[in-house]
This record gives sequence, structure tokens and C-alpha cells, in this order.
Amino acid sequence: MSIPVERETLSDASNPMGIEGVEYIEYRTARPQALGQVLELMGFRPVARHRSREVLLYRQGSMNLIINAHAGAGSHLQPVPEVPSIAAIAVRVRDAAAAHARAIELGAWDVPVRVAPMELHIPSIHGVGASRVYFVDRHREFSIYDVDFVPIPGVDPQPPAMSGLRWFGVVQYIGAGRTEDWVEFYRELFGFLELGEDRQAGVLPKGTVLRSPDGSLHLQLIEPDSVVEDGGEHFQRVAFGAPDVPAAAAALRERGVHFVETERLHVQTRGALTRSWLGGLMFELVHVDA
Repeated sequence: MSIPVERETLSDASNPMGIEGVEYIEYRTARPQALGQVLELMGFRPVARHRSREVLLYRQGSMNLIINAHAGAGSHLQPVPEVPSIAAIAVRVRDAAAAHARAIELGAWDVPVRVAPMELHIPSIHGVGASRVYFVDRHREFSIYDVDFVPIPGVDPQPPAMSGLRWFGVVQYIGAGRTEDWVEFYRELFGFLELGEDRQAGVLPKGTVLRSPDGSLHLQLIEPDSVVEDGGEHFQRVAFGAPDVPAAAAALRERGVHFVETERLHVQTRGALTRSWLGGLMFELVHVDA
């Protein structure tokens, strides 16, 4: 994936959704405990439980990550998968209702919201595959977790980030010949910018990289190899930014995380890729400036 550039104060025209960062990334799985163990290896800690659903909030530093194993009414319509899959990205925006209305006006598909009494209404649209994109504007004095989650007793609610890890982006697998369609989708709805071929890149530089207008999120769009069967469109893995990738990889190795080490792929200054867990779960490290 690509290296971010310096963030700038952007006008409404260049940041039409008013994006102000990533609130959380959500995984769905029928094996929440197994996924939780992997997240703890990666430095996350469970900090809160949902009041009424089988949903756990994990955190490290500024990153929130949700495990959703809920299969009841109001959950995603798809069956809960065994292999953890990225089900949603929640972006912070200045005005969630306005961002959602703009997306629908531009042709995005609304996701009807079913909430229990006393739960927050968080507007969302359909993303790639069965995923969703949520719009969150409660992220300053108050947060969505103040309403929907109960803190786990005795746990530090703000565990520090390992080795300066922070959100960098998400890799998205797309269909053959679909790059232009997805570039247009993210550009028109969210104001993402396409980065040029001269960009610096991580260990897997293929595909097209987009950057959110506030610089907080990168998306890497990868079409299937001509010799590989198209496995459908979906978010494939999360990438964390690290000021010092080899140091972060060394710290994670001490915790039991293993990295891909081949002639082509290995831990290096610009990036690293973990080996897979649970049938296909992987994470990427990408160098970012401190």
C-alpha cells in the first residue's frame, strides 16, 4: 500500500463528506474468541461489550476494532462467517445525516437500520460485497460507545498503541476490469484521490491506491490475476501504519505473530505482511512518518 502524504486543512469542495478519520473497522465471525486472541497478539485489548448483542470492542491507541458475532434480528443479512471478514468501515464525519443524504442522492444504496430501544441510529450505505460504510459524527466530547457499550471492569479503556501503530488503510479485492468503477465510486461519493504510479509502496505495491481527502484512510484496489479465479469483491485485509516497520514487526514477533518470509515478500523498511490465521485473516504493516 502507499505512503500517506502530509494532511492539510481541506475545503468542503475537496472533502465533500466532511471526513475526519476512521471511527472503527468491524469484523464478522462465528469465532469471536479465536479472532480476539489474534487481535490481542496484534496489540489490541477488549475494552467494552455491546449492551444487547454479541459484539466486542477492541482498542489500541486511536484505533477501535469491533468483533460482531451477533446473528439475531438487526444484524447483517448474511450468515455469520467462520473465517473473519471485514464487514464495515465507520468513517468520522462532521454531520452524519448530511453525509448519508449526500451519498443516497448520488446513487448509493441505503441500509435500513434496525435498532433496539436506547441504541444509537448510525446511518450507513452498502459497500463492497456485503459490507457497509457507516457515518459517525459522535466522536468528540461524546462517542457511540458511551451509549451502546458497557466497559469491561478493570480494563484500561485507552490501551496504548504498540510501536506507534495506527490506521493506514484497507485492501479491497475487486472484479476484473472494475478498477475504474470503484475509483469513480470512492471519488464521487467520498472525495478520495487516486495516487499516481510514482507513489512509494509497501510489500505488495500492485493495484490502484486511493487516499481519503483528510489523509486518514487509504484503499488499495486489486483486480484478480489473469491466472487466478476471481474470488468476488470484498475487503481483504487491514493495513496498519508504523513509523518503524522492522521494529514493530520485531515487537509483534515477541508476542507470537509470524510474518511472511519469502524471496519476494519479507519484513522490510517499507512494509510487512503477517501469515494468515483462521483460514485467511492477515494484516499488513506499512511505513508512515512518525
